[in-house]
Amino acid sequence: MVIKNVALETVCGITSKLPENDKPEVAFAGKSNVGKSSLINGLMNRKSLARTSAQPGKTQTINYYNINDYMYLVDLPGYGYAKVSKEVAAKWGKMIEKYLNTSKQLKRVFLLIDIRHEPSANDKLMYDWIIAQGFDPVIIATKADKISKGALQKNVSVIRKTLKCKEGTLIIPYSSVTKQGRDEIWAVIDEACDFE
Repeated sequence: MVIKNVALETVCGITSKLPENDKPEVAFAGKSNVGKSSLINGLMNRKSLARTSAQPGKTQTINYYNINDYMYLVDLPGYGYAKVSKEVAAKWGKMIEKYLNTSKQLKRVFLLIDIRHEPSANDKLMYDWIIAQGFDPVIIATKADKISKGALQKNVSVIRKTLKCKEGTLIIPYSSVTKQGRDEIWAVIDEACDFE
């Protein structure tokens, strides 16, 4: 995909009505500090389209990025951030659930997991929950530049085992620094959205 133009088109908060889009959507879910904004900026070849922050939990809305007027990349609120109240966290959960349940255009869900750490209880819940909604998530193992090449496969195996991934689940190591994995992620998006 050659990205000619990209724009943050719709931002939905807790009380917003979700848009009924007529273009394919791919959604990205992940813990608050997993590197979701960096991944989105990396995929778009933009430096600060999605706001990265030293303070995790910045994405508190569902953000729809229109790419080439051809598809939407949907950034879901980060979960598992300790500094928000349980009440707010529950509302974010409801937002994500509503999106997964009601989007008619959702083609693929990506779940981001930090490759350096064993997936958390929240990661496992999110994985099981995406499966329960009828999607087979693609796992993006972020921050791959922060571990040695030798540890890469071992850590991918830990993710696979801890999440109890379904057979054939795709796990793509990604680095926002080296752009490792970027082409593989785009290949999955292109296929999901039927791009030639």
